[in-house]
Amino acid sequence: MPVETIRWVGGLDGRVELIDQTRLPVELVYARIDTPEQMWEAIKVLRVRGAPAIGIAAAMGVVLGVRGSAAQDFTSFMADLERVKDYLATSRPTAVNLFWALDRMAETAESHRPLPVAEVKARLLDEAVAILEEDRETCRAIGRNGAELLSDGDTVLTHCNAGGLATGDYGTALGVLFAAHEQGKRVAAYADETRPLLQGARLTTWELRQAGIPVTLICDSMAADVMREGRVNAVIVGADRIAANGDVANKVGTYGLSVLARAHEVPFYVAAPASTFDLSLPDGSRIPIEQRSPDEITRWADRVIAPDGIDVYNPAFDVTPADNVTAIITERGVITAPRADRIAQLLGSTG
Repeated sequence: MPVETIRWVGGLDGRVELIDQTRLPVELVYARIDTPEQMWEAIKVLRVRGAPAIGIAAAMGVVLGVRGSAAQDFTSFMADLERVKDYLATSRPTAVNLFWALDRMAETAESHRPLPVAEVKARLLDEAVAILEEDRETCRAIGRNGAELLSDGDTVLTHCNAGGLATGDYGTALGVLFAAHEQGKRVAAYADETRPLLQGARLTTWELRQAGIPVTLICDSMAADVMREGRVNAVIVGADRIAANGDVANKVGTYGLSVLARAHEVPFYVAAPASTFDLSLPDGSRIPIEQRSPDEITRWADRVIAPDGIDVYNPAFDVTPADNVTAIITERGVITAPRADRIAQLLGSTG
């Protein structure tokens, strides 16, 4: 560890390669992505997932979409870029990094308006690669900042997957564990299976074992008892969007964990980069929540496990109120008892 989750191979006529996370833990396979349509599909079906990784993928998807543009003038080229940007934005609605990266790519093009279109395309590729490299450095900083909150011998409960597979290569929530481990602290983890798609069972356990960190897999319903028995010193999760007041959208089940942690007096930490904050939203009630296919709950592989035609409610995320969050760990520092003024002070008005 870390593995290379996503990469650009070659020059402007190259391709994206990303770990197909639907194949883990049985196979470590890189999917080849040559078109924005393939990137849209990869994001939608969770071949690539995790807010930071989705942002990187979207930025690279813009390059894939505009590199073949026949536009001779900047205005026509920007129209092509906006079409690609709007298309990729429909892949998933909750992770704000997706929209942040798409906007950043459009702003990059605008900032190079005087250049020939061919040069603008090259600058866009440079920017997409820069987003990847920045994320790697950001995750390392999050890891270092978060590791200060853990003591030698601590055991952490985590939910879903917020490791290298969800980012450029190191992770947010798992990055804290990786950093503590590298510092010589003896840390261990409990990983929720994370129904219905089992990102904890399939991905988090795989990453932690690769890193040599002891990990125990539990069913989602076991978290309360694990806390009651005193097996956990902290809960650390990632985030897909954080509102201005510190409300956190993350994989469904996170809110319940925050309630359990508060009841058992276990610190509840959120690890996320500054790009995951959406300061335009005053609170979590405004965060759009993605609704996933009923098949994710009613089927297990090819096997039907629920009555035909049963009503299904399958939100991909829930919102944890800021009052349940002990601290938010960012690359810029740790926000304890997060609230709007403390978040704005650390991040600045633009995040």
